[in-house]
Amino acid sequence: MPRSVLEESRIHPAIRDKVASSQLSIVKEVQTAVAQHAVVVVGMGMNPFPKKARKLLDEAGVAYHYIEYGSYFKLWRERNALKMWTGWPTIPMIFVKGTLVGGADDLKKLLASGELKNLLA
Repeated sequence: MPRSVLEESRIHPAIRDKVASSQLSIVKEVQTAVAQHAVVVVGMGMNPFPKKARKLLDEAGVAYHYIEYGSYFKLWRERNALKMWTGWPTIPMIFVKGTLVGGADDLKKLLASGELKNLLA
């Protein structure tokens, strides 16, 4: 099922630049990290799930790049731009070889099934 995204033609021309550039720097920062590292974990402070994901990767001996953006009360607008870009509703966001694989629980399933090793091969 394709992800629902508002068509460009349904955005008034006068605001298209504003929509396209909103929080663009954080999206570009994550895109750059995803292009440079095999595994990227995007997290935030005070949230136990990014820590869970990092612990799982550490225990599996998988190298990763971690980026942290604020806490529950800080940088939420920036994290919201990442959520809109990816379509993933929660933190962490875990990327493997450029592909969003989900969050900590999804990572746990990939590790348990052995699929993470296949993705990294």
